[in-house]
Amino acid sequence: MLTRLYYILKTPTINTLKQTALVYWTLLKIMVPTLIIVKALELLGFTQWLGALLAPLMSSLGLPESLGIVWAATLLTNIYTGMVLFFEVARTETLTVAQVSVLGTLMIVGHAIPMEGAVARKVGAPWWLTILLRVGGALVLAWILHRVYQAGGWLQQSNELAWQPDYQEVSLLGWALVQGQTLAGIFFVILALITLLKLLRRIGVERLLHALLFPALRLLGIGREAANTIVIGVMLGVSFGAGLLIQEARTGKLTPRDALLAVSFLGLCHSLIEDTLLIMLLGADLSAILWARLLFSFVVIGILARIPLSFLDRRFSRVE
Repeated sequence: MLTRLYYILKTPTINTLKQTALVYWTLLKIMVPTLIIVKALELLGFTQWLGALLAPLMSSLGLPESLGIVWAATLLTNIYTGMVLFFEVARTETLTVAQVSVLGTLMIVGHAIPMEGAVARKVGAPWWLTILLRVGGALVLAWILHRVYQAGGWLQQSNELAWQPDYQEVSLLGWALVQGQTLAGIFFVILALITLLKLLRRIGVERLLHALLFPALRLLGIGREAANTIVIGVMLGVSFGAGLLIQEARTGKLTPRDALLAVSFLGLCHSLIEDTLLIMLLGADLSAILWARLLFSFVVIGILARIPLSFLDRRFSRVE
């Protein structure tokens, strides 16, 4: 009996591990070179230069120019790095909840562009589209929120930090160890995601999710096959969602158009739990970093989905 059970479980387990390894290796080939390049740019002072370049934009959004370095670091690396710099700036700047919410919107929409843009490129989204959606979209949404908060006199009270860490400089070796641990952990996250997808498929939850999501996705022009992957990406992150999208597109389950629209939606709206909680630690309001972000994502992708298919076929590269 035990032997029979062993052989029943063996094949699905091996297949899951093989699929996980394939997705992981695809992402690893993108992530490792990107991490090294971004670190080199940081050491060369590119982050400080970008911060100075963004400073005038901060003023137009009602933010102190000193916050330019915060968004610059977030764009090049991730939200965690931006948070560390924010806490340093917040020691000397007096900010309102509205200002932190506007900054939080910039960070939550526009972050990790080299990493996540490279992953999205593998799905079929060109670099110019990623920059337009993530950087341009962040600026447009932040400007709208700034004007709304200013006109209504909302969230003008002084911001209070719920938590503030001690900043610690790390050596290159320390940085490499941290990145290595993060990359190793990603394998197990992908394994859990693929296992979850198979479980959802087995117990019929996948069909239920499709039924619930399909009307909204249809309005965006995204097909049924992308539903589960979008749910995963929205909950956890664009890198994980795009990694699965790459495999789905390569197997022919997704059309290039569906893959493009799905990864574009994930670029604007992903990691709803983790990223939202992180930005809330800065003092940002949910009206900006969750509700406005969701509404903005649906509107933008709805517009993109209505661009003629012939235009998409000429301009957008297919999955490699």
